[in-house]
Amino acid sequence: MNRYSNRFYNFEGFGPAIKNQQPSAEILDKYQGKLPNRLLEYWQEYGFCGWGNGIFWTVNPDDYSDILEEWLQGTSFVNKDNYYVVGRTAFGELFVWGEATGQSIKIVSNYSMFFPRDDSDKIKNDGPDMAVDLYFASKSKDSMEEEDFDEDPLFDRALKLLGPLESDEMYAFVPALALGGSPKLENLQKVKILEHLSFLAQLGEKQVMADIVALSNQLDK
Repeated sequence: MNRYSNRFYNFEGFGPAIKNQQPSAEILDKYQGKLPNRLLEYWQEYGFCGWGNGIFWTVNPDDYSDILEEWLQGTSFVNKDNYYVVGRTAFGELFVWGEATGQSIKIVSNYSMFFPRDDSDKIKNDGPDMAVDLYFASKSKDSMEEEDFDEDPLFDRALKLLGPLESDEMYAFVPALALGGSPKLENLQKVKILEHLSFLAQLGEKQVMADIVALSNQLDK
């Protein structure tokens, strides 16, 4: 464990890993050279698993390839890079890694919002393994929360009310927020994540937000 993984595991309190599923040799071979070696090392050490009692999950990109294609359809990201879902939250946010652009997209599925970020310069300068270290070290539980109308976090209350998630489940608002649902604890249900993400991808207009990092870099020049 290096200082970056120690920050994630201990300081931010994501450890220990739960509901581990070890990657097959075929999966490791498939993503060799496509995703950074450091990420594959995480897979080998911890498996595809939940962190922070399930608020964050590292996932098998194969499981999410069709869902990612649905979400990217009709956006400017098509054919821009080779993208893979490498993580997700308990509420269905997806963390997408690009071969050239690194941790380049966060998809907030409940609101059909894309938050892009181009880390290609950092990858060229610092290397892809450092990009993975920073990807984990920068994670915080607060950033993965959903909040109710009073801006109170929902995860711990959902965990107590509905029980822990399995690796193929998420906490979902029913009815969906895009259909007029409300972000309230009593509206959360445990659902199968892939089916629900596919459902959400068909609702509402997808919004691609500004790349805040890129804008900041331009202002600094």
